[in-house]
Amino acid sequence: MRKQSMNRDWIATARTLSEALPYLQRFTGAIVVVKFGGNAMGDDEAMADFARDIVLMRQVGVNPVVVHGGGPMINSMLDKLGIQSKFVRGKRVTDKATVEVVEMVLAGLVNKRIVQAINDEGGRAVGICGKDDDLMVCEADDPELGFVGKPVEMNVQVIRDLYNAGIIPVIAPVGTGVNDNETFNVNGDTAAGAIAGALQADRLLLLTDVPGVKNKDGEVLTEMTSEQVRALIADGTIAGGMIPKTETALDAIEKGVRGVVILDGRAPNAALLELYTEHGAGSLIRG
Repeated sequence: MRKQSMNRDWIATARTLSEALPYLQRFTGAIVVVKFGGNAMGDDEAMADFARDIVLMRQVGVNPVVVHGGGPMINSMLDKLGIQSKFVRGKRVTDKATVEVVEMVLAGLVNKRIVQAINDEGGRAVGICGKDDDLMVCEADDPELGFVGKPVEMNVQVIRDLYNAGIIPVIAPVGTGVNDNETFNVNGDTAAGAIAGALQADRLLLLTDVPGVKNKDGEVLTEMTSEQVRALIADGTIAGGMIPKTETALDAIEKGVRGVVILDGRAPNAALLELYTEHGAGSLIRG
């Protein structure tokens, strides 16, 4: 009989699985909304890694709900079609022609690419957008910006129906309007926060291109309360693009989400590290 020597990597893997047990038990049956976007969406390997993590989460009893963005893909398609963008106070005006491209890219190309990646890793995914079953009813966030929407009514039963059937919902942030035949482009973080709040999710994971919320010394803050976040916004520590992300987190917590994590989606297995290890990843915000 041939003897097989114990490899240190195997031992480390076994130890990691053992240490993960209490976290696996804690999140069994949990609803975890994951906002996916950024540079990882344009990289096949990163997409496959993300899909594998989502499938694993489902396999161990979590109900993952994926909400995605797709800004770079929208910009690329607008350029190809020769559609010029107008900006007001640094924000893109989404006119009728632009919102049609947004819907085509987000609810079509990007959404189905993520669905296919999850299915390729052995999961069962179905792609929808905020128009399906009136999931996300919106009104104009700012009339000057055209068809940029903010959710005013959420109907999330279709999401529950999917994950209760063992299916991973993948949602494009395109909403319907209060009036007939209206289509709205919704910021991906905003859509994820609204969906997480309506589902009373256990976790909202906002995958970004930064390690998390930092203090004045540039150190990542691993855990904060809502009051602490508001104070950091007020004193200017939280600034720029981190403001809307933390405001999304605060809004989601007010609506009943138990915790929001802002973390670096470029890090390997970032979502798994957050859920299933003691040290977690990124910045956790609680009520």
